[in-house]
Amino acid sequence: MRALGDARRLTAPYWRSEERGRAWLLLLAVIGLNLGLVALNVVLSYWGREFFNALQERDAATYWQLMLSWRVTESGTMPGFAAIATVYVLVAVYQLYLRQALQIRWRAWVTQRQLSAWLADRAYYQVALANGAGTGIDNPDQRIAEDIRLFVDDSLTLGLGLMRSVVTLFSFVIVLWSLSGPLEVWGVSIPGYMVWAALLYAVAGTWITHLIGRRLIGLNFAQQRAEADFRFSLMRLRENAEGVALHGGEAEEKAGLLARFGTLMGNWWQIMVATKQVTFFTSGYNQAAVVFPYIVAAPAYFAGRSQLGELTQTAGAFTEVQQALSWIVDNYRSLTEWRATVERLTGFSQALEAARWNATLGVHVARGPGDGLVLRDVTLALPDGRVLLEHGALNVAPGERVLVTGASGSGKSTLFRAIAGIWPYGSGEVALPEGARPLFLPQRPYLPLGTLRHALCYPGTVAQFGDAEVRAVLEDVGLGALAPRLDEVDAWGQRLSGGEQQRVAVARALLLKPDWLFLDEATASLDGESEARLYGLLVERLPGTAMVSIAHREAVARWHGRSVVLREQRLSD
Repeated sequence: MRALGDARRLTAPYWRSEERGRAWLLLLAVIGLNLGLVALNVVLSYWGREFFNALQERDAATYWQLMLSWRVTESGTMPGFAAIATVYVLVAVYQLYLRQALQIRWRAWVTQRQLSAWLADRAYYQVALANGAGTGIDNPDQRIAEDIRLFVDDSLTLGLGLMRSVVTLFSFVIVLWSLSGPLEVWGVSIPGYMVWAALLYAVAGTWITHLIGRRLIGLNFAQQRAEADFRFSLMRLRENAEGVALHGGEAEEKAGLLARFGTLMGNWWQIMVATKQVTFFTSGYNQAAVVFPYIVAAPAYFAGRSQLGELTQTAGAFTEVQQALSWIVDNYRSLTEWRATVERLTGFSQALEAARWNATLGVHVARGPGDGLVLRDVTLALPDGRVLLEHGALNVAPGERVLVTGASGSGKSTLFRAIAGIWPYGSGEVALPEGARPLFLPQRPYLPLGTLRHALCYPGTVAQFGDAEVRAVLEDVGLGALAPRLDEVDAWGQRLSGGEQQRVAVARALLLKPDWLFLDEATASLDGESEARLYGLLVERLPGTAMVSIAHREAVARWHGRSVVLREQRLSD
């Protein structure tokens, strides 16, 4: 029942959204076509009765009427098989087509919503922090790309299948009840005995299937996680190919990949064993269901109380009722996979809620009427509780250039994260002027997917800057040779060296012209001469920009008017 509640919470927003009009229209159309298929199956059952009666009587005229045209019977006009089959094909095709249209629209809406929630308030960063601290969730990329697709597809497929089974059940119960008649057992008359036989058969099969296969729920959840972990490991190897090659770490990487694949395989073997056990029972159950109705209905036929057509219709109606009642048996594995997907998406939603809460914690960043950067009573800690800075204070005037130094691991980068408003472990306040435009350049720059021009302008847009301006800046930072490739799409984060990536980041600062520029060892991969040249460019081209740098090289100090040291949990000039 918990899974149903979680599924309802995941499903309800779409059906109440701005898309609800078109979504409900598509759903009702699919439901209508689904019901049409059930109705056609009922028609086919009566057609089959007339058809087999004609065969029994060797009535060729009736046979060909039922095959090609129309047949008038005691109960009405019976369409020929050609007409029924044509309508059936049309209904089946458009039922599938419209269902797929609904699937992609629903998936698109949920994906956009989850992406917005993941990116809002930097939840993606908070989720990564929590994951690093051992309290987060694994593979959020898989939950957005794969689990949403599985949830939407399976919810529609299973939901419509269940609805069709319920309608089929009620439709064919009436047919089966009218055909089966009473059964005398020890002097007791049981009306519609075939209906009760189908019910007992299906209930027993469902109960036994659940007993055998319930462990598949946990195994399917673990399998999705193992698949995602293995895929993520392969992606990391691809992204860090150069580092692995330089270290000669192929053996270690292979061992790690095979270990993760071994986990995947081990869980898969358990799924295979559980599936084999379920399949043994369900295959036997379904095979027995083929002859069971004939065994039960045959005595009336051999006694001359029914014709061949009634026998086949009775068996067909029994099969429809039994299959409708056996919906859980037939879809048990799909249900376990769907439940695992629901749990993963629910966990993702809960992680995003926790991330939004974490975004309200830590150092509070405020925009106000002041004209400088002010840190008041700032305390910073790590996820394990270790304090990096206690009651720190700092004032940086507009246009001032400040160098922050300290031993490695003292918390300098964490201080920048707090100023950016993304660090949830700590307290205090950071005040920035209203309308201030800060830009942070980390040691390892981020180069988004796309063209080199896009990477240079990020997070601005390509349209903000003229071609001549972009090419000039590229030349200024020493990357003029890349100018012909400005509009080439490539994995620039892997294509360029560490020093080249840092030059791109400095070029980005020169284009965006921020009011406040924070450099976290942003030139550490460059030689001293190149570093001095880039700092000189920043000072010359951005005279009104306040610049706060973290660096270990003493030579960087000459480009700053003041130094601040972070040591022993204190921030001092």
